[in-house]
Amino acid sequence: MTEQASITRISDEVAKRVKSRLSGSNSSTFNPSEKLLVPVSVSGRHIHMTREVVESLFGKGHELGVYRKLSQPGEFAATEQVTVVGPSGRAIEKVRVLGPPRKFTQVELSRSDGMRLGLDLPVRRTGDLSGSPGITVIGPAGTVVLSHGAICATRHVHMTEEDARTFGLRDGQIVRARFGGERGLTFDNVLIRVSDRFALDFHLDTDDSNSAGIDTGCFAEIIP
Repeated sequence: MTEQASITRISDEVAKRVKSRLSGSNSSTFNPSEKLLVPVSVSGRHIHMTREVVESLFGKGHELGVYRKLSQPGEFAATEQVTVVGPSGRAIEKVRVLGPPRKFTQVELSRSDGMRLGLDLPVRRTGDLSGSPGITVIGPAGTVVLSHGAICATRHVHMTEEDARTFGLRDGQIVRARFGGERGLTFDNVLIRVSDRFALDFHLDTDDSNSAGIDTGCFAEIIP
């Protein structure tokens, strides 16, 4: 199945479930007897960066190119990639830049990546960078030494306000996510993020996905 076909299948399935729940009752509250399934996107190592850092790494006036669109509206994987270097002196090449530029620079790595680079990565929500370790980022036009900004991202589910009402969840709520299959696992400490800027999607990193034997296109059962 192609990536586009997989995305279409996921969207159709989620829309069908939401429509079924809403049409079956005058209430928009999720029925606890039903399974709450959300689509999954495995998030590989990547970097968000400010306009200033983009220009330092790729040249003044540089605009990020679109490699492919992401599940969240307006966001994309850029054609640009960088190399990151940690205290160990080891480097990880071809770290994907995500666009558009943000108000902060944040390098999202797995715990395995951190061990390779000599970093004790804290598990943080996006933008919560205080006290996080620094890292060196190398691009084709320059190098930026960050004093902080390297993290292991909190497992999180993006959803709209309508999704949250339908499923009986709220912004900032911590839930569990269960996967079936041969390597089935239940993950704790999954953050619910609610905004009408979002699209329904569960983000987790490659360490988590490998441990459960899952990939983008799977579904997770959310357990409030």
